[in-house]
Amino acid sequence: MASFSLKIVTCDGLIFDGQAEKLIVRTTAGDMAVMARHINCVASLGMGRAVVVSDGERRTAACIGGMLQVLNGDVTLVPTTFEWAEDIDVARADASYEKGQEVLSKSSDDAALRLAKARINRALVRRSVASEIQK
Repeated sequence: MASFSLKIVTCDGLIFDGQAEKLIVRTTAGDMAVMARHINCVASLGMGRAVVVSDGERRTAACIGGMLQVLNGDVTLVPTTFEWAEDIDVARADASYEKGQEVLSKSSDDAALRLAKARINRALVRRSVASEIQK
């Protein structure tokens, strides 16, 4: 299968720099798959699962926010948060979920409710991605 150059960079540094056969990410418009010879594009990232297929091996990650750029065959993913499934701290995600639920049940402040919902969604993405490696 043909491959393309993929870089995944967060504010914490370079996460991945190599060749990939496929990248699947959640954009704000829905899921998007990138393969070799994809057209040039830029997309804003949503909150969901990312899949990187490199050397025939499939790796999954939680990918939250940021941008995707495909330019002349090179793909750059710049997410706000990117965690490989095996690196996700499930206990931390569970605690974050519980804290978000607590805020939802006690607060009436719009800003606090929006933040709590975002916290819950991030925790759900992390738990879902982490559960794939526990099977």
